[in-house]
Amino acid sequence: QVQLVESGGGLVQPGGSLSLSCTASGFTFSRYTMSWYRQAPGKERELVARITDGGPTTNYADSVKGRFTISRDNTKKTVYLQMNSLKPEDTAVYYCNARFWQQFWGQGTQVTVSS
Repeated sequence: QVQLVESGGGLVQPGGSLSLSCTASGFTFSRYTMSWYRQAPGKERELVARITDGGPTTNYADSVKGRFTISRDNTKKTVYLQMNSLKPEDTAVYYCNARFWQQFWGQGTQVTVSS
């Protein structure tokens, strides 16, 4: 059974930091490109960061470049998103995504940036 389980969301003040984790099971994690997406209320889901299987190569949305860092540990089947200098506009549900010849989604974790 395929599972992507996110954790680490919560409430943080502007300028603060959060670290998200997504642990996978049920598929060959090391062969999949892993991504974090987010969806704010009333907005479409958008790509935040992506990390490929080999290399790995990383890509970021312009809005998070220099503040967020995506990384992966294939031995732990986990992808991480370190989020620094958080802004209120980063408030959203964050989803983990795995893509190769199939695509899988996690259930999402809420991140709220507010004073």
